[in-house]
Amino acid sequence: MTKTLKSLFAGVAMAGLSLQATAACVDLQGQLQQGGLVWGRAAPAAAVSLDGQALDVLADGTFIAGFGRDAARTAELVVGDCRQQLTVASRDYNIQRVEGVPQQTVTPPPEVLERIARERQLVAAAKARHLPRPDLLGAALAGFHWPVEGRISGVYGSQRVYNGTPGNPHYGVDVAVPTGTIVRAPAAGVVTLAEPDLFYSGGTIILDHGYRLSSSFLHLSKVRVAVGDEVQTGDIIGEVGATGRATGPHLDWRMAWRNERIDPQFLVPPMPQPAAAAGS
Repeated sequence: MTKTLKSLFAGVAMAGLSLQATAACVDLQGQLQQGGLVWGRAAPAAAVSLDGQALDVLADGTFIAGFGRDAARTAELVVGDCRQQLTVASRDYNIQRVEGVPQQTVTPPPEVLERIARERQLVAAAKARHLPRPDLLGAALAGFHWPVEGRISGVYGSQRVYNGTPGNPHYGVDVAVPTGTIVRAPAAGVVTLAEPDLFYSGGTIILDHGYRLSSSFLHLSKVRVAVGDEVQTGDIIGEVGATGRATGPHLDWRMAWRNERIDPQFLVPPMPQPAAAAGS
């Protein structure tokens, strides 16, 4: 087994990942459920697809795939001439209904819609980059680290319904810490977006971990990297803030594989307890 492949699977037990799948064409690692990321190894040069979508296959046969918040309960993985039916576990999400919210806070005014559209194009372009870096992907899948440590104040998949109108689901994990708290790269990657002031997300960084697996860091008070920078796990990339549409200082950490939003908490160990709580 190659060094790269060993690193891909070495962090599975540490990250506490689980899997529900029928063994057939290949063995999979990761979380086979809504919001999960899975990876496996096929024969080198084998064609691999998920529900008809061709997957990137590394030189050693390694491939990854992700499942969004509302992914279907079943999926078909094809490896060469072998077909494998996957069962994707569903999840329950926290849905809150809020009434009496001023409508201007629910619907942005017309004068900012053009700005929002332009910024969405910037983000989409950053995530669409294809970075064929097996070294970065191998390091990432060996184990992610929390970019900041603190109280988890928001979780993946939750959603609010304002005045009867559903808001966008929350696609990340929020960690409430003071403004100025250092944000570190959770895994190695290349910076593809570094913007100090986007309408919704404020100071925003996107870090590409290779093969369109990326992390996004929102509401930053300071962006301390530039597009094209290559960072290693633990490198400083920014500082926590409350910029954009945020009600208080926190880091909103999101992850995506291609166009699927995945849950960062599946790829990290449990959040460490504060020292005082741990010793009480």
